[in-house]
Amino acid sequence: MDTLRTQLWPLPALAVALAVLLGTALPALDSNLDGQLPESVSAVIFSGGPEAARAVLQAISGSLITVTSLTFSLTVVSLQLASSQFSPRLLRTFSADRFVHGTLALFLAAFAFALTVLRSVREEGSGNSAFVPEISVTVAFALAIASVMGLVLFLAHLTREIRVETMMRKVNMEAQETIDRVFPGDRPVQGSGPLPVRASFPIAATSSGFLTSFDKDALLHAAVESGAVVRLDKEPGSSLVAGVPFATAWPLEPAGHIGPEGREMLRSAVNAAVATGFERTNVQDVGFGFRQLVDVAARALSPGVNDPTTAVHVIGHLSALLCRLADREPGPEQITDDDGRVRVVLSLPTLSDLLDMAMNQTRHYGAADPVVANRLLELLHELACCDRQGRYRAAILDHLDRMRNAIGAADYSAPERQGLLDKAESQAAAVRTGAEK
Repeated sequence: MDTLRTQLWPLPALAVALAVLLGTALPALDSNLDGQLPESVSAVIFSGGPEAARAVLQAISGSLITVTSLTFSLTVVSLQLASSQFSPRLLRTFSADRFVHGTLALFLAAFAFALTVLRSVREEGSGNSAFVPEISVTVAFALAIASVMGLVLFLAHLTREIRVETMMRKVNMEAQETIDRVFPGDRPVQGSGPLPVRASFPIAATSSGFLTSFDKDALLHAAVESGAVVRLDKEPGSSLVAGVPFATAWPLEPAGHIGPEGREMLRSAVNAAVATGFERTNVQDVGFGFRQLVDVAARALSPGVNDPTTAVHVIGHLSALLCRLADREPGPEQITDDDGRVRVVLSLPTLSDLLDMAMNQTRHYGAADPVVANRLLELLHELACCDRQGRYRAAILDHLDRMRNAIGAADYSAPERQGLLDKAESQAAAVRTGAEK
């Protein structure tokens, strides 16, 4: 479903098919109702002859294919802009835009409908009576007017969508949805999990690509049927290579044994339970939203773009996502059987992993700018405030130390450097004080 959602063609293709069917059926209805319509209806529908009907339908179909080409061109330009200016991983945001899908579907449907109805217009001669599908031509006219309005709205929508603030907001919202789906607020505390025994064996991937999602029920069924415990060593978003192990399995019972045939069946079942793709998605990949935002920040801080304000805004979105996770239970997930025994362990990112992703590249490229460095310190302060149980104090202190080192090595003026160092030290002291309480 996510693959179809991010493709441009499904909705327009469906609209064209329906338009062709309607363009075939509606003239037949016109023929049956010819001369039987009430006068009040006849006064508002098309009343011209065959030549006028052909002229109208030809004008509609010709102009709409031109408008459709313009729309595709503008969409492609927007995709190129997003790829070069912000991040190539933002292309999914554009290609999944339902407004763009709907606009293209409207244009192509109106074109296909007008072209199909044009076939049914007949002039008198050669034993044939003249026929003008009045209702069909009126519908084509209405679709043309709707397409004109759609073009105006599409241009307004496009100018809003190519703004970096809009793209960051959409990435933030998608990341929040993924967080709520993978790490819901009522997720129970996960234990340390079972450890592999001496009889453990690796499970190699049968296909290459990004690990996009896994089927928990299928993994549990495979583990139960094989009398094994399965641990996925790769989390969603990781790159899998055919022939390289990505999971580990071992017998449930310490003295148990899984033979060659059972191992092969388990390998096949585990590989069938995971999905791979040529690009990362938001289905179960919590880190993908963080990756997109960090890419935008890194591109904004590059010498060719030099837009630290955008990087500061990105850090604000990263802070909001991290704080959303602060009172939840991120990290690996354990799936138990009916007897309460752990049978599957899924590798999922911890908050510390996501904090590293948010901080490391941004600090590396942004430490030279005091405004960006200051915003990174504020991110750590905001996360410390949201970390009410103090579970991530060690990770926060570690990044504060890294920030102090980066600030000390940066080419700042003496007052700027000292002010940032004092701020980092006061934040570290506040975090340590909270740990002592």
